[in-house]
This record gives sequence, structure tokens and C-alpha cells, in this order.
Amino acid sequence: MKRAYELMVILSGDLDDNAAQLQVKAITASINAVGASIHGNPDWWGKRRFAYPINKKEDGYYVVYNLEALGGALNEVERTLRIADEVVRHKLMRLPDHEAARRGMMAATA
Repeated sequence: MKRAYELMVILSGDLDDNAAQLQVKAITASINAVGASIHGNPDWWGKRRFAYPINKKEDGYYVVYNLEALGGALNEVERTLRIADEVVRHKLMRLPDHEAARRGMMAATA
């Protein structure tokens, strides 16, 4: 059974815009490679200043994905994000069914 997820990735602010966009494309390719599907386009927030320094960095590029995948399918994507030098932080969260339905990702289950 497919489940709905939200993945937020913060890329290093030391990258230029083109390099950050290439990283987003690489992340998208790794998500598709494990059989997950991206709902819509990745939500590119651009470069934002952090509230406090993270790993001695002051800013980073934010991107948010809405995904549908089988349970456990995104483990390899998370492992890749964990060890990538360009990724400052990431958060993968399973969406509740009502929120996934609200976003139009999955049919509401009654």
C-alpha cells in the first residue's frame, strides 16, 4: 500500500543556484529510482537565512517534496541524504491520511 510523505531538504548555502538545482535534480532522480512518485513539482523555496548557525553555516536552500511510496521504500534515499556533504538537514515525515487527501495526493478513506 502506498503512503503519502513529505520530504524537506536543506542544501548548503555555500552552493551557487545552479549547483543547488543540480542537487535537487539528483534527489528527484534518487526518489524516482526507488519507485516512489513525486506529487506535483518539488516546492523550491530558494535560499533562506537560518534562525541560528547550523554546522557553521548561516543560510541554505530549502526544497519540499510531496511523495507517494511504499513503506520502507525511501530508506535508501534517507541514507543517501544523511551522508551527502551538500545536505545540511533533511526531514521525512509520513502524512496522515486526511492531510494527504486534503493535498490531493490520495483518495480519502472513509
